[in-house]
This record gives sequence, structure tokens and C-alpha cells, in this order.
Amino acid sequence: MRIRIVDAFTDRPFAGNPAGVLLLDTGGFPDATWLQQVATEVNLSETAFAHPLPPGGEADWALRWFTPATEVDLCGHATLATAHVLHSTGRASGPLRFAARPGILGATAREDGTLTLDFPTSTLTPLTIPDGVPAALGADPVSVHDTSEHIGDLLVELADERTVRGLAPDFASLAVLSRRGIIVTAAAEDPGRGYDFVSRGFFPGVGIDEDPVTGSAHTALAPFWSARLGRTELTGLQVSARTGLVRTSLRGERTLLTGRAVTVIDGELLTSP
Repeated sequence: MRIRIVDAFTDRPFAGNPAGVLLLDTGGFPDATWLQQVATEVNLSETAFAHPLPPGGEADWALRWFTPATEVDLCGHATLATAHVLHSTGRASGPLRFAARPGILGATAREDGTLTLDFPTSTLTPLTIPDGVPAALGADPVSVHDTSEHIGDLLVELADERTVRGLAPDFASLAVLSRRGIIVTAAAEDPGRGYDFVSRGFFPGVGIDEDPVTGSAHTALAPFWSARLGRTELTGLQVSARTGLVRTSLRGERTLLTGRAVTVIDGELLTSP
């Protein structure tokens, strides 16, 4: 079986967020134990597995995502990577519909080479700052919000971009503070640089200390910053070591996430279920 590694939310190799992508020819998924073993071997933030669905249904492909430690409910960068592989290899053309845990997810290739994902918008519930968050992050939050069950993160607003970039969290402490992870964010210091807000994502509870670029987190970041900045079209820069840009468009209950992707490894998986 062919397996690929794709850098997502970037237009150049060795940036953005790398994802494993395995397209299955069968009409179903192998046993979850095997899928987890492959994802653990690949050892990236997520590995995506997809298989084609019969024509005429509500979706074209079934899609699942695994970190090195567990299956997750929603993943943006590995969905973008899967759509990129399907289009770049000729396995698909036109808009794609994926059947996944949170429902039907869309992906559309644009003429400029970008891909746009259609994801459910996360709800945001304001919280009193939970005990342990300031100490675990090493910074005092401005505000904290809980997000919807699809991502299950805490969204933590910090004072400024410099604080977000300079964080050195206590990952062991962070692992017990949310269902999936912690998203930290602040307004851009200089919007003239081409982005409106910055973020970082920490997910030690699912085996990822820091995620390079978290597409799913932007389904919460989009409504958060759209409410503050008064615009529905924004650009987020995730300021991990690899960095990546995510353009967001808030459409009520849906959020569009736009980015680029590039395949960096195309190889053979020498085992089968």
C-alpha cells in the first residue's frame, strides 16, 4: 500500500504540519488496532486513513484520524493532506465529501492551488480561569473558553503575540486540564505582516506535546477572533517551530479553512491488515 507524508497549511516542504495519508482500496476500514499501529509507526501528529464509498451516497470517502496514541474526533491538517493526495494523484476531481465522526466534511480544490475545508464551527463557552492553567502555561490568561465536543479543547487568550511565542509549558500538567488540549492565542502584534492572530496548540493528553499547525483549532479561533475584530474573513498564523497559515471564513454553523499542502514523501507500506 502507498503511504504518503504531506506537509499541510504550507506551500513549502518541512514547514506546516506533516500528516501521514493512507488511501485504502477496500470498502471498509481494517481493525482499529492495525490502524493505531500504523499511526504509531508513522509517529506524526496524525495519520489519516480513507476508503472510497459507493457512488450516490452523501459522502465520497470515509475518513479517520489517529495520533501516535489514540484516535481523534476531528483533524484539520490531515484532512487537508488527504484532499491534496486525492487531487494530486487523480483519485478525485471537484469537491470532496468525507464521512467522519463529526459528520460530513467538505474539501474543495481552488484554481490558485489552495484547498478549502468545510468544518463545523465550534461553540465557545466562557469559563472562570481553571486552577492550574496559569502555572502549567507559565502565563496569566486574559480569558478562557471551553470548546465544542468535536475538538474538546480549552481556548486560552493571552496578553500579546510575544507571550504566545515565548511559552514553555509544563506538558505533564497540561495533559490533565482538558479533554484534548490547550489552544493559546493572541492578536497579531502587526496585522500588516499578513495575519490577524497567532496561536499555538498543546495536546499532551493525546500524545502530542505541541502540534505544528492545528486546523481543527481554527474552528474555535475563527468565531473567537471574528467577534473581536468584526470580520468574518481572517488569517491565523500558528507560531510553532514549523509555522503555518490558516485562512478562516466564518459561515455561521460552518467554518471554512483554507491552506496549501505539499507531498514530501511517497513510499510503500510493507505490511497489510
